[in-house]
Amino acid sequence: MTVRVLPAAGRVGVPWKNGGGVTREIAARPEGADMGDFEWRVSLADVGGDGPFSAFADVDRILTMVEGEGMDLTVGGEHRRVDTRFDPQRFPGDLPTDCRLIGGPVVNLNVMWHRGAAATPTVKVAAPRLSLALPAGPAVLVVALDGTAEVAGVTLGRYDAVLLTNEKSTLHATAHTAVITLTPSG
Repeated sequence: MTVRVLPAAGRVGVPWKNGGGVTREIAARPEGADMGDFEWRVSLADVGGDGPFSAFADVDRILTMVEGEGMDLTVGGEHRRVDTRFDPQRFPGDLPTDCRLIGGPVVNLNVMWHRGAAATPTVKVAAPRLSLALPAGPAVLVVALDGTAEVAGVTLGRYDAVLLTNEKSTLHATAHTAVITLTPSG
């Protein structure tokens, strides 16, 4: 049972694979994996302009817009409007995806995993002033999105995170807070 604090202040911005934006990794498995060999990866992405998303072979994504007016996405030729904050959107990461910003830059919480990986994520966003029992699963990642939250005795500021491994806890959200649960596949 472990509780690992992942402060936002320690994250370094890295250009996207296609150079169209910047990402700040929150957590990945295996730890230290690069963009080609992760099992799963969670990051915050700054999207500053229109253009294509990077394609990742055999990868699925859950994208949650946390700042901005929104995006018009074209995923594999199908239009998808993403203009509601804190609403997780799932789509294949290997389909050509083009983005047109609706009203300026956005920040997205991005969860990616390889199909057939040992764990499959789910993303839920807890509303402000909510207490939520968290399962003692193999991995639960909690990210404070637009304010503070408290979990496992740790107070999280905006974009701070905590990774719980086999640790049962309760989330006390004073703002929108993402809960990413990684469940063993199969």
